[in-house]
Amino acid sequence: MEPTWKQGNRITLIPDSERFIPELLGAIDKAEESVWFEQYLIESGRVTRRFFDAMERAAQRGVAVHVVLDSFGAVSLGQRDRERLSSAGVALRHYNPFMMRRLRRNLNRNHRKLLLVDRRVAYTGGYCLTDDYLGDWFDVVVRAEGPVVEDWIRLFADLWESSRTRGDKGAIDRERPAASASAREWEMPARLVHNEGPSDMSIRHSLHQRMGTARQRLWMYTPYFLPSRQLRKLIGDIARRGVDVRLLVAGKGHDHPSVRYAGQRHFGELLDAGIHIYEYQPRFTHAKFCLVDDWVTVGSCNFDHWSLHWNLEANVEVEHPGFAAELTELFESHMGDSKPVRLAEWSQRSSAQRYRERFAALISTWLAGLR
Repeated sequence: MEPTWKQGNRITLIPDSERFIPELLGAIDKAEESVWFEQYLIESGRVTRRFFDAMERAAQRGVAVHVVLDSFGAVSLGQRDRERLSSAGVALRHYNPFMMRRLRRNLNRNHRKLLLVDRRVAYTGGYCLTDDYLGDWFDVVVRAEGPVVEDWIRLFADLWESSRTRGDKGAIDRERPAASASAREWEMPARLVHNEGPSDMSIRHSLHQRMGTARQRLWMYTPYFLPSRQLRKLIGDIARRGVDVRLLVAGKGHDHPSVRYAGQRHFGELLDAGIHIYEYQPRFTHAKFCLVDDWVTVGSCNFDHWSLHWNLEANVEVEHPGFAAELTELFESHMGDSKPVRLAEWSQRSSAQRYRERFAALISTWLAGLR
């Protein structure tokens, strides 16, 4: 079913962990009724301890705290931390535990990130709970308020039910509390779009459809650029008809260098089509969003074949010139801190670089073929 656009929302951009981690922790500390939390990559360490401290405080004052972690992404979360949450009264479930008898099913991971407080305010983005986030990575989070939060309530509740284990009968309230009077002042149209693995690729369909309508610009910011053949052709065709197409990707300091090399394999054809490519230099960037004219999609999706086909992902789409202007300013700022990839220079890259690209691309193609 086509995701529904909802009017009367407020979507707020919160860039960089120095800003959004304190806000997320503060939101948990202010929770009065419920905290729902969903995360992919989480490791024992300082930043996770701060979040677990806040959840424990919330549970102690009577807030219903529900947490869903991806079983693969949480492999580095120690047993002591898991037991600490449970002992504090936090309801903890794990998504898709690894099972040898269903190897293909193990590829389906929950890559979503969500903090939902009192069923009124939702936070999403690309952030993970690892100590790398203490200043070493750049990322963005958005805060959503208004009718679109209803979709996050339903999304989390569905996942909570599907992650239930034998004997675990805990239920959660799907009803959204009444909106405050100030909500009448909000004006942003927004909708939640989510992938449910191979069975439902709504983000992919929406992204491709919207790209096809681009009139002035198509700017994509993604740390893991592993585009499908279909996506490469689409953005190449868009650039050839005169649309300003820009691609901003993670550069040096990449947390997965092989992924960077596999993506670079396609730079030549994209540059030849007239696409402008920039590699961000100051530090590793984990942010992901796409701008098409005044339309924005931002959330957990990396726009690669893993996110667009295998993973559970969630993005908020917003069509509002003010919000688009904020992302434009961020994109242009990071473009200024990036190394532009020039076609003439790229054509002269070393044989060693070409070998790394080919090898990484072969592995990526093989993994994509498992679908």
